[in-house]
Amino acid sequence: MSRGGRGAAGAAALLLALAGPGCAPRAGADESVAAPAVAAARAARAARAATPSLPGAAVIRSTTLGNGMTVIVWSDRDIPNVALYNWVRVGSRNEAPGITGLAHFFEHMMFNGTARRAPGEFDREMEAQGGANNAFTSDDVTVYQDWFPRSALGLVFDLEADRLANLAFDPKVVESERGVVFSERRLNYEDNNANFLSEQVQSTAFVAHPYQIPTIGWPSDIRGWKLEDLQAFFRTHYAPNNCTLVVVGDVAPEEVFALAKRHLEPIPRQPAPPAVRTREPEQLGERRVRVERRAQTPLLQVAYKAPAVGDPQGPALDLLMTVLGQGDASRLHRELVETQKLAIGAAAWWSESLDPGLAWFTMVLPEGGDPAQLERAFDALVARVVADGVTDAELRRAKNLAAASFWASMATIDGKARRLGEYQVMHGDWRRLFTAPADYEAVTREQVQAVAREVLQARRRTVGVLVPPPPRSGSTEPAAGDDGGSR
Repeated sequence: MSRGGRGAAGAAALLLALAGPGCAPRAGADESVAAPAVAAARAARAARAATPSLPGAAVIRSTTLGNGMTVIVWSDRDIPNVALYNWVRVGSRNEAPGITGLAHFFEHMMFNGTARRAPGEFDREMEAQGGANNAFTSDDVTVYQDWFPRSALGLVFDLEADRLANLAFDPKVVESERGVVFSERRLNYEDNNANFLSEQVQSTAFVAHPYQIPTIGWPSDIRGWKLEDLQAFFRTHYAPNNCTLVVVGDVAPEEVFALAKRHLEPIPRQPAPPAVRTREPEQLGERRVRVERRAQTPLLQVAYKAPAVGDPQGPALDLLMTVLGQGDASRLHRELVETQKLAIGAAAWWSESLDPGLAWFTMVLPEGGDPAQLERAFDALVARVVADGVTDAELRRAKNLAAASFWASMATIDGKARRLGEYQVMHGDWRRLFTAPADYEAVTREQVQAVAREVLQARRRTVGVLVPPPPRSGSTEPAAGDDGGSR
C-alpha cells in the first residue's frame, strides 16, 4: 500500500489501514485529524476489495539452481508458444569512469558468436525454428528476450547456456561492434537534440551516483575499452548467480527446471558483483544546463529527484506523473500546449530505478518560442498541484490508464514474462505483481498531493534548456560549427 502523507492525517490513515477494519481512534484523539483518516482508510480497503485480482499466482513455480541462478516459470497453455527473458542485473549503474557503456556493449556482443557458434548463428538457429529475439539495456539491467514455439524449448536453452558459458571475444568482432555502438550514439544522441539534452541534464542531476553515466557510454570510453576490460566485466556481471530467468508459456515447470539444470547449472558461480554503495547526496539547490545547438524548436526539460522503484509512494508518484504529463487530457498538454500555446508537445514520466532516480518533464517549444516564459508557466502549474492536489476526475483517469496498460500487458505471454521479471528484479519479489492493481486503485488524492509536495521541490531539480545559438554578427544564420556546445 502506498505510504500516506508525512503529516498527522497521513500517519493516522496509514496506522488505521494497517490495524484493520475494527480499529478506531483512541479516546480524546483530534477528531479533525482522525475522521478524515478513518474515511480514507475505509475507502482504500473498499477500493482494494473491488479491484479485479490477477489470476495465475498459484501456478507459478521458482527455483534456485546450484550455481545461484533464479528460474521462474509461469505455465500458460493458451497458445503453443513460449517467452523467455534472461534478466541480467547489470546496467550503467554498475559502471565507472573509463568503462562506461560496457553494459550496453554486451547487449550487442551476446549475439556475436561463441566458442561453439559463429557470429550470427544464434539468430539463424532460432529463426529456423520460428523464433525471434531482442534485448535492451537500462541504467539498472540488461534483458535478453526470446519468443519461440514450444518445440524449440530445448534448442533455446542450449543457445542461452552457450552464450553465457562460451561467449567469444574475437578482436575483429569487438572492433566491428565498437563501430556499431559509435554509430548508434551519433544517431540517437549526437543527432537527436532531445536525447542530447537529456544526457546533459541527467549527468548534471547526479554528482556522485553512477546514474550520471549515460547507458550508451561516453565517447572517449567507447574508444578506450580494452579486451581485458570486456572479459573482466563479463566474468563479473554475466555470472549465473547474477541472472534471473523467466519462462512463460506452453511449458510445465518440471521440464523447464530439468532443462535449466542440464544446460545452465554447470556454468560456474562467480563472486557476487561489487555492490553499488554510493548514495547521491541531498540536493540543496536547483541546477541548470544551457545548451546552444542547431535546432528549429527550443527544448525545456525539468528533472526532479524521485524515489526508487520499491518506495511505497511509487504508485502515487506514477499516477501523479500520469495526471500531469500523459496524454492530451494531461495538465501539461491542456494548459501549456492547448490553452497558453507556449509548447507544441509536453510529457512527464517517472524513471522507475533501483536507487532513487528522477521524475522527468519534457517540453518542446514552437520555433522562436521563449523557454523562460514556458518555464514560468510550468512553475505555476506545479505550484498549483502542490497547493491544491489533483481532482477526483484526474485521479480516476490516471487509474484507468494504469489499469488498462497493466491488463493489456497481462494478455500476452510476452507481457507476463516482462512483468514477472520486472517485479522479481526491480521490486524484489514477483508476488508483488499480483497486488499491483489493488495498490494503484487504493491510492488517494491525499497521497498524490503528499508525493507532489515531497518530489516537486525546486531545490531538488535540474533544469535543461536547448536553444539555437545566436546569429553571427551581421548575419541571420547561426555561427558555423555551433552544433553541440553546452554551458
